[in-house]
Amino acid sequence: MTPPSPDSEAGDVAVQHRKVQREQDAKDRAAGDGEVKSKKAVQAGHRPEPENPMPAQHLKKPGLEADMDLQPRFKASGYLGSGKLNGMVALVTGGDSGIGRAVALLYAREGAEVAIVYLEDEQVDAEETQRCIQAEGKHCVLIPGDVRDPAFCNRAVDETLQAFGQLDILVNNAAFQLHAAGIEDITDERLDLTLRTNVYGYFQMARAAVPHLRRGGSIINTGSVTGLEGGAQLLDYATTKGAIHAFTKSLASNLLDKGIRVNAVAPGPVWTPLNPADRSAEEVQNFGKNTDMKRPAQPEELSPAYVFLAAPSCASYITGIVLPVTGSVGAA
Repeated sequence: MTPPSPDSEAGDVAVQHRKVQREQDAKDRAAGDGEVKSKKAVQAGHRPEPENPMPAQHLKKPGLEADMDLQPRFKASGYLGSGKLNGMVALVTGGDSGIGRAVALLYAREGAEVAIVYLEDEQVDAEETQRCIQAEGKHCVLIPGDVRDPAFCNRAVDETLQAFGQLDILVNNAAFQLHAAGIEDITDERLDLTLRTNVYGYFQMARAAVPHLRRGGSIINTGSVTGLEGGAQLLDYATTKGAIHAFTKSLASNLLDKGIRVNAVAPGPVWTPLNPADRSAEEVQNFGKNTDMKRPAQPEELSPAYVFLAAPSCASYITGIVLPVTGSVGAA
């Protein structure tokens, strides 16, 4: 029997290629001219989260959660505590609302005592956070002040130590954000405000906390997807978030021998007072729509990541990472 020639084998392969192509073309037409991706928001949790359009609302800064038409979800009803943070004490900046409130609540549910730092104008939100933490059976100390002030950062740590006798976890989360059409819109005053809140505040709080953190303690910084990918209209904010990511990795190396871990979470768009206090009411309606999941996150979808990174039982071998929780594929 004469073996097939190379030319005939090549012809057979081409026939097979065309056959597979025809089959896929038919599937594409049946799906609607190749549009196979759903335009609906993705729900992957234990219950559906709010979808776009979000309420058309604009808040005056710093933005109160109590004033939001759609209250952010932070209670994580599907999350059951298991004592991962028993016997520990956490200090959370920006802990009155948004991600900070959600983190403080889950820390309490996992057994930690909690102190929260917030601006004096956010007293209403802070007291609600305190009430929710107390409902979990834990204590919550309220510490109003401005993280731009290094003396206040020292005092916040001192008040936490006075209340609880120790400090195990620092969550740097306080932030200032405001969009700008171009770099020429960002004045020296505004640049200073953003840098001193988002970078100096993190650095100063860490500097105050580190001498009191014990082996097994940790620092968790809130970064941002803008620190990974940039933000065309968030030039100063994105700059600070990139700096926070670098600070996280550098401090992790610096504290490694002390057994203190330092990590960051980089959220995508999250439904908190920060964003209605940044954008116009009309723009807020589409907030988060451009993620792969086509909706913003709720704070309760971020807070378990902070528990994971804080708990020695979960993350004792993890330091110096920036964990993206962005609602999109491949954010890094």
